[in-house]
Amino acid sequence: MDVRSLRYFMTVAELGGFSAAAEQLHVAQPAVSMAIRKLEQSLQLQLFHRNERRVSLTDEGQVLLRHARAILQAVRDAEREMHELHALERGEVRVGVPGMLGSYYFPPILMAFRHRYPQLRLEVIEAGTRQLQHMIHRGEIDMGVIVADTPPDDLETHSFFQAQMMAIMPTDHPLATRNNISYDAFFTEELVLFKEGYFHREVIDRLSAEAGVSPHIGFETNLIPLIKQIVSHGFGITTLLEMVVADDPQLIALPFEQPVWLDLSLAWRKGHLLSRANRTFVDFVLEQAGNG
Repeated sequence: MDVRSLRYFMTVAELGGFSAAAEQLHVAQPAVSMAIRKLEQSLQLQLFHRNERRVSLTDEGQVLLRHARAILQAVRDAEREMHELHALERGEVRVGVPGMLGSYYFPPILMAFRHRYPQLRLEVIEAGTRQLQHMIHRGEIDMGVIVADTPPDDLETHSFFQAQMMAIMPTDHPLATRNNISYDAFFTEELVLFKEGYFHREVIDRLSAEAGVSPHIGFETNLIPLIKQIVSHGFGITTLLEMVVADDPQLIALPFEQPVWLDLSLAWRKGHLLSRANRTFVDFVLEQAGNG
């Protein structure tokens, strides 16, 4: 069976004749008759009673008509959905974002994307970069934001944002008057850090390993407002992107003596064909980054 023969069959059944069906289908009557005959031969069943002026369905034809209607409706639905997806009238984007970027960098981009493509559904998941990589591999999200210093070989990455990690402390901290801060000075302080698995924490772990010291971790939390409150009250210092404290007069951001730059990328499974909606989202993010 194929879609064309089922369409011919259903039209004959509904109109009660080959001529009427051919006229509606805009094909020659012999083409309709031949298609029905081939369908009956392939099924080894008679589908129509032909000894009447108006053809009628056999019992077997009645059964096939029920299935043909369902099949042709499914085909129409599929064609409509494919058209909608092509025209970006439907679709879904599932993207994973680390908390710091999700709170401070992405909101205007996500709102602008929804404004431009209101028909698309956007699902944003917050997690650490390592967890996001696992979620991409498991197909739980379509793409995620990762630190691209050592991108996995099985992920395709597109860089969109470079930012400097800064040492964050209260404005009245003894180190706050400096132009920058050394790693040695930073690691003598009590620290407020994200939990393991976040790029924020991975930066600190890498720097402490390079410096040959063990960081003094006073608090571990992934809640950025809590981190800022703890630091502003003098219970430790931390590292964040400068944008996180830009509007907080109680905190100051100092660059490290040896600057710490982060290259952030959108990543998805290598060899995986992105849907049109996802490809549109990637292009939009890269466009916004280029305009920033």
